[in-house]
Amino acid sequence: MKLRYSALYVAMTAIFASGAVYAAAQDPAPKDTAASRKVKDLDSVQVTATKRETPLQKTPVAISAISADTLDKERVMTVQDITKLVPGFQATSQGDHGVVTLTMRGIGNDSAKTEYADPEVAMFIDGVYSPRPEAAAGLLLDIESVEVLRGPQGTLWGRNSTAGVVNFQTGKPDTSGFYGNAQIEAGNYSHVGTRATVNLPISSTFAMRVAMAQEQHDGYVDFQNPSQQLPSVAQQQAAYLASGGTLATFQPINASNYVTGGDKYNAQDQSAARVSAMWQPSDAFTWNLSYEYFRDRGTPGMSLMQQPRAGQDFWSALIDTAPYLKRDSHTVRSRMDFNINDAMTLSYVAGFNRFSGKSNFDQDNGVQVPTSFTTGASYQADRTNFSNYKNYSHELDLKSAGDNAVDWILGAYYAAEDNNIRFDIPILNGTAQGTVAWQGSFIQPKETVETTAFFGQATWHITDGLRLTGGARWSNDVKKNEGGRGWGWAYDPTVPQVPISPDVEPGNVGFNVSTVNDAKYDKSKVTWLARLDTDMGQHGLLYASVSTGYKSGGTQDAGTLYEPETLTNYEVGSKFSFLDGHLTWNSAIYYEQFKNFQLAAPITYPDGNRGLGFSNVKGTTKVMGFESELALSSENDRLNLVFSAIPKKELGTLKYAGSNDYQGLPACDPASGISACIDVSGNDLPHAPNASLTAIYEHDFRLANGGRLTPRISAQYQSSQWLSTFNLGDGDKQKAYGRGDISLRYNEPQDRWWIGAYVQNVSDSKVRTSAGRFALPDGSFAYTSQYLPPRTYGVNVGVWF
Repeated sequence: MKLRYSALYVAMTAIFASGAVYAAAQDPAPKDTAASRKVKDLDSVQVTATKRETPLQKTPVAISAISADTLDKERVMTVQDITKLVPGFQATSQGDHGVVTLTMRGIGNDSAKTEYADPEVAMFIDGVYSPRPEAAAGLLLDIESVEVLRGPQGTLWGRNSTAGVVNFQTGKPDTSGFYGNAQIEAGNYSHVGTRATVNLPISSTFAMRVAMAQEQHDGYVDFQNPSQQLPSVAQQQAAYLASGGTLATFQPINASNYVTGGDKYNAQDQSAARVSAMWQPSDAFTWNLSYEYFRDRGTPGMSLMQQPRAGQDFWSALIDTAPYLKRDSHTVRSRMDFNINDAMTLSYVAGFNRFSGKSNFDQDNGVQVPTSFTTGASYQADRTNFSNYKNYSHELDLKSAGDNAVDWILGAYYAAEDNNIRFDIPILNGTAQGTVAWQGSFIQPKETVETTAFFGQATWHITDGLRLTGGARWSNDVKKNEGGRGWGWAYDPTVPQVPISPDVEPGNVGFNVSTVNDAKYDKSKVTWLARLDTDMGQHGLLYASVSTGYKSGGTQDAGTLYEPETLTNYEVGSKFSFLDGHLTWNSAIYYEQFKNFQLAAPITYPDGNRGLGFSNVKGTTKVMGFESELALSSENDRLNLVFSAIPKKELGTLKYAGSNDYQGLPACDPASGISACIDVSGNDLPHAPNASLTAIYEHDFRLANGGRLTPRISAQYQSSQWLSTFNLGDGDKQKAYGRGDISLRYNEPQDRWWIGAYVQNVSDSKVRTSAGRFALPDGSFAYTSQYLPPRTYGVNVGVWF
């Protein structure tokens, strides 16, 4: 893969380099570096889970706080890389849209990947909500900290925080001086990564900060040679004749229909840049403003055969659709803080995002080998011709300040989205030159979302060590689909049977309207919180809470509506610190009851046309679990243990569950509205292992020259887990596994630079994150899965100035 650097990127790299030289000459002691920070009092970590800054150990919420230093050492690049650091947190990549879906405490939706669906785990960056799942695949840069709030956060954080919230805090400019950092790394799969940040004090009241990042590596999935697998011409003729064809219409399979060169699947090529500004004309007012650009020119992740064909490498596939991915995102975020007086502050948080994307994906995964150009296999290319999202949001928070008998916050929120998409699915018999099995085109020219909310929360300090908190939020959601149409193949014999082109109107090339998607959803919901917490001595906290969250309903294909889902969470937690704050131990036990849990999947209707269908699971979906985090820090040693147990994760009642990702499901009752389904009532939720444990340990060896050599090991164990609600056996499951990373870093005595080496997935474990099933000619099934990356290794070097 070629290096792709913009002129701006090269220029900024030069600025960072010259700044480093200048700083080295002028300032023998750098302002601040991750390496030079002393042993932290873990009890002093600050978080913003309650929308005010509070110590982590005094915040009665199940929350994981991840520092910039940890993000750097764990090589966190996307949200998916954070999951092992948070109990009960899982992520699944989705190939056809190139997105990542998140699951927390067993609650998530693998198909929350389209213009229709909302995630159960809400993502915020500097307090600004990112409503679309594409955001989870974005490149993280210059992140100061990550806070992951577990359990419903519907009161302060709003809708779509049913299972939890991930809140990223970016690095902010300050006026203290000129400083920054830069690093570069290289590894196998032609990996090259560069990152740089610089803080620029313009005046005593104004500062700027510039951050840039580029990450790229070649694809993990090799191309299989079609000539080694395609049948001979004589075998092709026999299969074609047996299917009813004639020699007059026979043609040999065109091997050039298969891809054997170019960009591979599972490649990364992402760039990001952020320019931030801070203006503080007085102690009473601060304004932080940033513009961020994200560019993705990598490739989607390929689903691989769990049992590869004889003679084929595991990380390979028979590809008949070249991978393609193009995503661009522009985001503006603004926060203004006003200190009205000693007892009251006002904050205004606003954001705007414009996203555009295209992609092409080999949905048949190369599982079936054709017996002729029209038999024995299925060619399916899932193609996003265009996908455009615009959203903006405004939030006003008025809250108390200082020491009060009652701490309170009042807020108002408004957000809007305007989305459009065209998604084509050509499915042909045999190969791309075969006859049409079915093909569809889904064109949604205008889908809008409007959300309005008002909320309030108060904490009464009953005594110095006992507090009672209550809060509520009213939200109204209006969703509209205007002019949306699903087009299906009309099987007109006079129309050439070729895959639909992205630049043609389906009505002109043999398609009929299969679904009219115009619809409007308009409902309101109240969520609430009640919590009691008490100090246990000077360094302990106990809390008990009941909280609710919800995800709005909406419209779907065929213009029908689905209902909102609601979650009630009962939780008891504790937080303790020992050894003068160098040891913390936080735990929580929770029980969740879920109503109208939304499941979405690509489905086939009884008339043979296809669409995306939403089902509300009836009855109560129940989840019960325990989670614990332990952190120990001394002068030379740091240890983290993250544990999660989810012994109960039982789905409610859903008699008719279908998905085109699982071929061979039984025929369904016509009254269900889908062609194939099974009863999944009472099944286990996916991505919810009974037990999960992450252990991270590092030790500083103090060298004679004053430098430090730090080995680090990060290991994760997870028990077996289902990969879908179907619970279809070993192919639909990830067995228990262990996976580990190691690294070694040297910091020079003055902490001006460091150099390191790493190996991730040392054992080269093959860890599934999703599953699908394909029918084979002999009546058996082949399972495919998305996988976490194979073993990777490399070296890196960084400088602070």
